[in-house]
Amino acid sequence: MSGVDTLELQSAIGFEGKVPNGLRIHPDRMHMIYAIGCNIVIENLQTRKQEFLVGHNNNVSCIAVSKSGRFIASGQVTYMGFKADIIIWDFASRELYARLVLHKVKVQDLAFSPNDSYLFSLGGQDDGSVVVWNVATKESICGSPAQHKSAGITFCLAASRNNDNLFFTAGNNTLRIWELDLPNRKIRPLDVNLGQTKRIVKSISSSEVEDVFYCGTTTGDILQIGYKGQFKAIGPEKNKFSLGVTALQSLKNGDLLAGSGDGKVYLLAPLTFKPKKTAECEAEITSLALRGDGHMFFVGTTKSQIYKVQLSEWKQELINTCHNNPVNDVAFPFGTSELFATCSYEDIRVWHSATSQELLRIKVPNKTCTSIVFSRDGTSIISGWDDGKIRAFYPQSGKLMYVINDAHQRGVTSLAITSDSRRIISGGGEGQVRVWNIRPDTQTLEVTMKEHKNAVVQIRINKSDTECLTASLDGTCIIWDLKRFKRSQVLFANTLFQCIGYHPEEFHILTGGSDRKIAYWESFDGAQIRELEASKSGTINGLDIDAAGQLFVTGSSDKLVKVWKYNEGEVDSVGFGHGGEVKRVKICPNNKIVVSVGDDGSILRWRLPKV
Repeated sequence: MSGVDTLELQSAIGFEGKVPNGLRIHPDRMHMIYAIGCNIVIENLQTRKQEFLVGHNNNVSCIAVSKSGRFIASGQVTYMGFKADIIIWDFASRELYARLVLHKVKVQDLAFSPNDSYLFSLGGQDDGSVVVWNVATKESICGSPAQHKSAGITFCLAASRNNDNLFFTAGNNTLRIWELDLPNRKIRPLDVNLGQTKRIVKSISSSEVEDVFYCGTTTGDILQIGYKGQFKAIGPEKNKFSLGVTALQSLKNGDLLAGSGDGKVYLLAPLTFKPKKTAECEAEITSLALRGDGHMFFVGTTKSQIYKVQLSEWKQELINTCHNNPVNDVAFPFGTSELFATCSYEDIRVWHSATSQELLRIKVPNKTCTSIVFSRDGTSIISGWDDGKIRAFYPQSGKLMYVINDAHQRGVTSLAITSDSRRIISGGGEGQVRVWNIRPDTQTLEVTMKEHKNAVVQIRINKSDTECLTASLDGTCIIWDLKRFKRSQVLFANTLFQCIGYHPEEFHILTGGSDRKIAYWESFDGAQIRELEASKSGTINGLDIDAAGQLFVTGSSDKLVKVWKYNEGEVDSVGFGHGGEVKRVKICPNNKIVVSVGDDGSILRWRLPKV
């Protein structure tokens, strides 16, 4: 796509919490580093301003920061049979310093040597090798299989805090100390003999106090190992940590920080590993990041939360939260761009656009919200759920306003509301389109329109509320007359429709779907007048047209957000950033921002280019 600009990413809401040690604090103590999808985010801890490192083409799987703070390294996952990249970034310039390609399918873990001379990398299950890279020359020095053929998978890697030529790997019945022999370009492993003790190690940390390193196990205990391979201690003897030790950090005074699978953070005494203090978080701990000497540290969990903990007061504060499941829909209130709502598994969240702060969270346990819309008068948030119910909530308090039970048999898959806020039009998994009459005290079914043979994926109502447009996975879009409740036009295509939109003047309809094409249709007679090749490899899942009708935005399964010129049918700019399918895109009412949501749980805000 020559001559196509890159869409500017303004801010992102999210945190890839399932990445082990995926949260890091830069040695300058001012910046937090973490992954969202295939982007690395550098966030200022005081101003909360975000900067993005864009270079990966798939989800980031590990992050390392060098001791001096000059470099950041990140590894990614890719598809079976392909190589997974490691990128070294120059922190000062925020530019790509080196791209290292050797590992297959996944980079499992990364660590810099203490003087930034080397980068140690560990491949995933399909690769199973350890490689040492020279940071200055940007080339590999040597590599070796990470474990014996008889051992299990190696999960984690750590560098010595004071010896450039020493690093450690651990995993399923494998625990090794590696020494780099630079003149001979070899790494020599020393297997640690644990005797009868069999453990699966998922976290590892080297100590600054003496020549030892610590391993956290799935059994819920911690091993202390000497640099020469001697097995020094194991503990605690009783009251092991529930669901395993999933994150470890050694402090300068010899104490240990440990995170467990049941969401607890412990401050542990050395040797005995008995807890001195305990803090509780909501989900499994995956990251413990020290700020400076560890007087303050940050905790990352699998539920995409980041907590800040002061060591002296031992109080945790939640500073970052987001969806940790695919985000299914996004909606702005009528006429305002200051806030927007998103929905996912178990919850609806309302966000402040400028600061990305969560203003409201509405929870419905064990149910998935599939679609969401604000009433035109702003008095309610109306949502469709996979249990077949339509639920309306008060936007200020999040309290339930009313529920329409059994709205659809196979779940509510799409929603729209008329401009007078008196009617809701809903689509279901069984293909029915239903019109509901909404009064303050009652909600009644006005009519059911049965023509679609498969799920209704999106509904649009025209400005005068006289007709609505429904798109279905059965390969048809139907224009319904909302006075007679009859079909007035049908659009047929050899595709599974996923998204639709009216041009602001309502003389055209735009559609997108599984054939990777955007089609223009005459709304008067349903004739197709134009077709654009919108994606090379992915279904078009989301589509929105700006208020002037000059631009439209698409989001697709190939993870790209594209801005198009409406009349020319050309791509104006492309946004790279999502780590999974883009589910929905929405242009805000003031035409300045595009919000895209995706399978990876992230919410990205892009600057909409001027025409």
